Amino acid sequence: MKQVLAAGVAAMLLGILSGPAFIAFLRRNEFGQQIREEGPAGHLSKQGTPTLGGLVLLACTLISFLVFTKRTTPGLAVAGTMLACAAIGFVDDYLKLTNRRSLGLSGRWKMLCLAAVVAGLGMVAHHEHLSTDVYLPVIDTHVPLGPAYYVFIFLVVAGAANAVNLTDGLDGLAAGTMTIAALTYSAMGVVAFLAARGLYPQNDPRSLDLAILAAALVGGCVGFLWYNAYPADVFMGDTGAFGLGGALAALAVFTKTEVLLVIIGGVFVIEALSVAIQVIAFRTTGRRVFLMAPIHHHFEMMEWTENKIIVRFWIMAAIFGASGFVLYYLFFSKYR
Repeated sequence: MKQVLAAGVAAMLLGILSGPAFIAFLRRNEFGQQIREEGPAGHLSKQGTPTLGGLVLLACTLISFLVFTKRTTPGLAVAGTMLACAAIGFVDDYLKLTNRRSLGLSGRWKMLCLAAVVAGLGMVAHHEHLSTDVYLPVIDTHVPLGPAYYVFIFLVVAGAANAVNLTDGLDGLAAGTMTIAALTYSAMGVVAFLAARGLYPQNDPRSLDLAILAAALVGGCVGFLWYNAYPADVFMGDTGAFGLGGALAALAVFTKTEVLLVIIGGVFVIEALSVAIQVIAFRTTGRRVFLMAPIHHHFEMMEWTENKIIVRFWIMAAIFGASGFVLYYLFFSKYR
């Protein structure tokens, strides 16, 4: 169990220690963030802030994972999904930087690339003999999806990657929220490792590897948050946002908590829904529900300070994470 704590601390220290040199490298090469003109006016001052910080965040996470785990198949699959999704985000960031504009890889190409990632993830899940049923807690029901399960996990991965990306609009918002979600999954992995009856046998290294990887994500995010907190010295970019979203989705798949992810990642869900509601409402009625979407921009337009929005969203993330853990303990872990 010491490996879980060690992985988190190691990733955090790596992130804090490597941050200044990496940020200086980004500044020297003028890898600066491009700000949308239609965004909040206050964000124009952030133009040119170094981006691609997700590279160091994910690198610290991966190094810590490789050092402290037994590299079981589920752990490697989650790490691989994280890296594959990060690669998609990196292409998006690269196009933005080279073209000097806020538009990168088209949505169609992102979806096609994510489909390829999910194909690989699905193959590993099938090899691990994971059930294609989806469990609904509270009502204690298993929903058999059969082959449609692989379409379902595409929605989970694509939804998580894009939702984290949408949330990454204020300094420290996505990194802090992801820290809480990953901490929840780390705690769930520890419970699963100790449980007598669960998805994996008691003391199975697969559960512990997932807990260690989630802890490494916590440490990586905290180390990055040291420099990403308001006012940010560096942004994670789509590289970090897509990588973190992919990792979170893959953790849900290999713990069979796909539905529970909606609660654990509740802030990400709200951010994504606010965009969907805004688009649908405008196309059908010509009117907007929010002053600006995603919803954190709505509160900015209401003249809330950036710090106030971030802290309140972190509080919401903590409530969602605690609720998700309780549901996992009661309905998934069979620890009692």
